[in-house]
Amino acid sequence: MKLQVLGSIFLRLIKVIIAPLLFSTLVVGIAGHGDLKKVGRMGIKALVYFEIVSTLALLIGFFAINISRAGEGVRLPQSAQQQTTSVVTHSASDLILNIFPENIAKSVADGEVLQIVIFSILFALALAMVPEPKRRPLMNFCESLAETMFKFTNIVMLFAPIGVFGAIAYTVGHMGLGVLTPLLKLLATMYVALVVFVLLVLLPIALFIRAPLRKFLRAIAEPATIAFATASSEAALPIAMENMEAMGVPRETVSFVLPTGYSFNLDGSSLYQSLAIIFIAQAAGFHLIVGDRKSDG
Repeated sequence: MKLQVLGSIFLRLIKVIIAPLLFSTLVVGIAGHGDLKKVGRMGIKALVYFEIVSTLALLIGFFAINISRAGEGVRLPQSAQQQTTSVVTHSASDLILNIFPENIAKSVADGEVLQIVIFSILFALALAMVPEPKRRPLMNFCESLAETMFKFTNIVMLFAPIGVFGAIAYTVGHMGLGVLTPLLKLLATMYVALVVFVLLVLLPIALFIRAPLRKFLRAIAEPATIAFATASSEAALPIAMENMEAMGVPRETVSFVLPTGYSFNLDGSSLYQSLAIIFIAQAAGFHLIVGDRKSDG
C-alpha cells in the first residue's frame, strides 16, 4: 500500500503539464490559424458532435444497467442504510457561472480545466485580432511553450511504468481481490456497455469519416492504457495530443478539439454516471424509470 506514493508522483507530474499545455496549444491553434471563421465552424461541429455522442453514451449506460439489474443484488450494511448525507445542490446559473474564470491563477491552482480552456480561447481570439508585428512575439512564445511541454511530457512518460505500477499495487493492496466480488456484475455491465458504445457509436463514426483504424488504434493504445491504469483522463491528455499530431492530424485541429473534448465529451464518464446512478437506486430499493423525476420524498 505504501507504493501509492509512486502513483501520486506520476499524477502530480501529469497535472502540472495540463494548464501550460492547454494554454499554449489552444493559443497556437486558434490565433495561428488565420481564419477565425474556420475555427468557429470547427468549434460548432465539434460541440454538436460532443453533445450527440455524449447523449448516446448516457442512454447506453442507462439501458445496460436496467437490463443487468446489477444493483438489486447488493445488500447495504445497516450503518450505511441509517447514514444521512447532506447534498449540495447547484442551480443552472451556478453551473454556467463556474465555467468562466474570475482569476486564472486560481483556476490553474484548483485544476479547473474548463475555466482554463475558456480563458485560453478568449485570449487566443484577442491575440488573433492584434496586428501581426505585436502578435508574433506572443505566438513565438506559445509555440516554444507548446514544444517544451511536449518534451516535458516525454520526460514524465519515462516514469509512467513505475507510476502505473504504484497505482495498481496500492489499489489491489488496499481493497484486496475479494472486495471486488460484489461489484463484479456492475463492472461487467459497464464494460459490456462500453464495448456496445464503441461498436455501435464510435466504430460507425470512424468508418463514416474513413479514419485509418489500425493507425488510429496504435496512436490511442498508450493514452488509453495510462487512463485505465491511473483512473485519470488528465494523465492521457498530453500523450494523446502528441500521438494525434504524430499520426498526421493538423496541430490546429488537435490543439482545439482534444482540449475541448476533454472538458465537454467524456463519453466513458457519461456512460458510467448514468449506469452508476441507477445502480445506486437499485441497491437502495428504488426502481426508477425514464419518466421519474426528483420529488420531495
